[in-house]
Amino acid sequence: MNNKTQLAVIGAGPGGYTAAFLAADLGMQVTLIDLEKNPGGVCLHRGCIPSKAYLHVAKLLNETKEAANWGVDFGKPKIDIDKLRDYKNRTVAKLTGGTGQLTKQRKINYIQGRATFVSSNELSIDKVDGTKENLLFEKAILATGSVPAVIPGLSIDSPRVMDSTDALELESIPEEFLIVGGGVIGMEMGSIYAALGSKVTVVEMLPALLPGADKDLVNVFQKSIESKFERILVKTKVAKLEDTGKKIKVKLEGENLEKDILEFDKALISIGRTPVTKGLGLENTNIKISERGFVQVNEKRQTDDPNIYAIGDIVEGPMLAHKASTEGKVAVEAIAGHKVAFEPAAIPGVVYTDPEVAWAGLTELEAKEKGIKVKVARFPWAASGRAMTMDRNDGLTKLIIDPETERILGVGIVGPGAGELIAEGTLAIEMAALAKDVALTIHAHPTLSETMMEGAEVYFGQATHLYRPKRK
Repeated sequence: MNNKTQLAVIGAGPGGYTAAFLAADLGMQVTLIDLEKNPGGVCLHRGCIPSKAYLHVAKLLNETKEAANWGVDFGKPKIDIDKLRDYKNRTVAKLTGGTGQLTKQRKINYIQGRATFVSSNELSIDKVDGTKENLLFEKAILATGSVPAVIPGLSIDSPRVMDSTDALELESIPEEFLIVGGGVIGMEMGSIYAALGSKVTVVEMLPALLPGADKDLVNVFQKSIESKFERILVKTKVAKLEDTGKKIKVKLEGENLEKDILEFDKALISIGRTPVTKGLGLENTNIKISERGFVQVNEKRQTDDPNIYAIGDIVEGPMLAHKASTEGKVAVEAIAGHKVAFEPAAIPGVVYTDPEVAWAGLTELEAKEKGIKVKVARFPWAASGRAMTMDRNDGLTKLIIDPETERILGVGIVGPGAGELIAEGTLAIEMAALAKDVALTIHAHPTLSETMMEGAEVYFGQATHLYRPKRK
């Protein structure tokens, strides 16, 4: 006899386990299916959490060097790579152990295995213990996530060429390290390895690092990391990779190259991620895939198969854990019959480097591309007392404002703690706050958060710590 469940959730990443937990809280009978021992997905096991553990260490190493300017010399740090790796593993184990306990407390049926669709209401599950079972479901949520993208023609079978998962294992610290791709993952991993002693070279095909982020934010970030990285090569692409047995030989094509052949001890390919939609038996359902390879869904995250919903990296939008978890909640609420839709005004994005870069809502670049008329108010951290006490006055807070309504449409921040500060900007955008609302909100002094308030004051030409002519 086939087993039955009210809701089957395929994939236990941040989107999947959030959906499963909410469904259980709402009284549904839930089965959660994933290959990992405990819920967490790529984010907890091989992505955002382990990388942030290393980035915390990288920031500390950078600060010990900067402290010499303040009269405190810690000397050259001694790095125990095995202990550092163990710290990362302990962090991951605690968090995934916690999600496992929460799964049991909610009495969710957790199956460790790989699920494929037999039909629009049945799954076949190959369990990790070698057994197999079929599962009938009333509704299902597909949350299988994504995997690192590969460059056609450049994929070589070599232990010296890594993806982000390999890089987080931190098996060794290469002397010469190549990062292919100047996006979020590349910049975060490059920052980690540079802090640990690698000479990092970044190759980015586009004209600037962190594609999609506004130029003024990226400029502050790039100026800071130029002293930490060996080379930053934009408008450059990797034409060929070759493992010589001792090194990775790289042929480059681009503008103003001093050398087009370079050698590295290791290389990281970090050009983005692709959704996992193959091998799931989707052809046995009514699910449709877009030309870009994403599952098509409506505002409730429901696919063209009314019994099946899809969330996270496999649907269009930023591949971010918090976007996936929010979609998971929307899907469950929709299944429960509640009036709901996934229509965020802002999804914050954060690059957890040093300095951090964060943005939410409309960017200045998007406004220009879409022909949206906006006013931009910038508050440089050189005018922030708190930033000055931290010796980090190179940051910037900017507000993108509708000149007719004075509503805040977007926020961008670069500087230490930008990832924490962006929450206020996201809330302001979601609540349709006006620049005056933020300007009139009392912020503690001295804090970095008050750069939001003074950024709003800049718009009115009334920032206390920065003189700007009044707007016309």
